[in-house]
Amino acid sequence: MYSNLEQKYQRIQKELMLGAIALAGVFLIGTLWYALVEGWSWEDAAYMTVITLATVGYGETHPLGDRGRLFTIALILMGVITIGYIVNRFTEAIIQGYFQERIRFRQVRRAMESLSGHYIICGFSRTGRQIAIEFQAEGVSFVIIDSDAESVRRAQEQGYTIYQGDATLDETLLRVGIDRAICLVAALPSDAENLYTVLSAKYLNPSIRAIARASTEEALQKLQRAGADSVISPYITGGKRMASAALRPQVMDFVDGIISGTDRQLYMEEFLLDPKVCPMVGLTLGQARLRGQTGALILAVRRNDGTLIGGPTPETVFMPADVLIAMGTPEQLRALNQLLGPIGSKKLRKPKNS
Repeated sequence: MYSNLEQKYQRIQKELMLGAIALAGVFLIGTLWYALVEGWSWEDAAYMTVITLATVGYGETHPLGDRGRLFTIALILMGVITIGYIVNRFTEAIIQGYFQERIRFRQVRRAMESLSGHYIICGFSRTGRQIAIEFQAEGVSFVIIDSDAESVRRAQEQGYTIYQGDATLDETLLRVGIDRAICLVAALPSDAENLYTVLSAKYLNPSIRAIARASTEEALQKLQRAGADSVISPYITGGKRMASAALRPQVMDFVDGIISGTDRQLYMEEFLLDPKVCPMVGLTLGQARLRGQTGALILAVRRNDGTLIGGPTPETVFMPADVLIAMGTPEQLRALNQLLGPIGSKKLRKPKNS
């Protein structure tokens, strides 16, 4: 949520603590004076100090001379100033909502500590906001990192879990559970920031999948060399999609409908074949009869070494750790998910707008 909220709260806490120490010091001074200078008992000295600081208007415990009365006046002034300072700091904390935000901060921090297998979005600009919308629609757990207070406020209004901090710092990534995350999306406005973020993420969690945004061809190549699993250039990708939409409009409408879920009929999903639990490993596509049993269409098979087999034939053999890319209705994909067993893929989610 807020990284600087902790600093503000610590400042208020420190100021209140200093006020409490000052009040205790004033109490000690008053007690010592009445006990040692005026010669009263410790009980009477402490009682006189308390009623003086509280300004309750009681009479003197024992008669005081001019010197004692002057000291009592000074003690009252010190007490009023000290108590006024404490009240002022406490009132400011309440008015500005530090205590409420502190409670909320702890709740969000506990939520982030409990996250596992989640996604991290770095940057809540226009690109980051669209990514968050897609993630929320898909029902995946994710957390956002952004250093801008206005972006943090906007994300909170939309109900997102967000941490205000610098995504390029290891400390920030550790706060949002980078070691337990499965994917990080670097959508910061600066290519340099995205580069540093990917480097930090890969160092802290070498197995994490890193997706990065790049503005130029040079940045795209550097991010790939830094370890990014996928680099997206909005300008290059946008230009290609616009050209495809102009040349092949029906194909693009079909593909966009499947990817975004706006078609409401067909969806695409990926499935990772775990050899420990998937009964289809070692069989051919024809032997598995996935199409006949579920109705889902296997579009491609991604081998563990990265080889992509598009339009697999009935003779294509399912190997351990293969990723199946399938298309079908929600019911067909659920049936495929059950047939393949409790595999280590994304859990099939409820389609958007359904």
